[in-house]
Amino acid sequence: MTTHREGIFVEKLWVEKDPLPADVPSVPEIGCTSAPLTSMAFFFNSACKDYAEDFVLCKKESGDPAHCLKEGRKVTRCGLDLVAKLKANCEETWKTHWECLDMNNQRFQKCRPQERAFNDCVFTKLGLTKTIPDTPEDKVPVHLKENPMYK
Repeated sequence: MTTHREGIFVEKLWVEKDPLPADVPSVPEIGCTSAPLTSMAFFFNSACKDYAEDFVLCKKESGDPAHCLKEGRKVTRCGLDLVAKLKANCEETWKTHWECLDMNNQRFQKCRPQERAFNDCVFTKLGLTKTIPDTPEDKVPVHLKENPMYK
């Protein structure tokens, strides 16, 4: 059962009046739009995999959303750390890649040259590799193909 709680609307956004419980650490939001998040998604998986897996396991074991707030905050902190590292080390190539994604309806195949430059920068400066889930072991991942063909 739920109880009625009053909220306020600010420019059509829901704002919760009740503060978070004191035992939940405060963490700022990542603050990126979909294009930068899409661009860094595979590296997020590389950098924050352990935190994300803990969060998913927590969500599976309990139906209570409050049960996993701490794990969710750890995932957010890891994402903030990755964004800061990308801005410090690969800002130009990252920006070029996500702007291309933004202009091409988030389609990776339209932005492969920018993606290669971004991937090289992240690998060289941060040591993170891009791994696409469920890619067969004997196949070259699509982002590494020299002349990919799409049908």
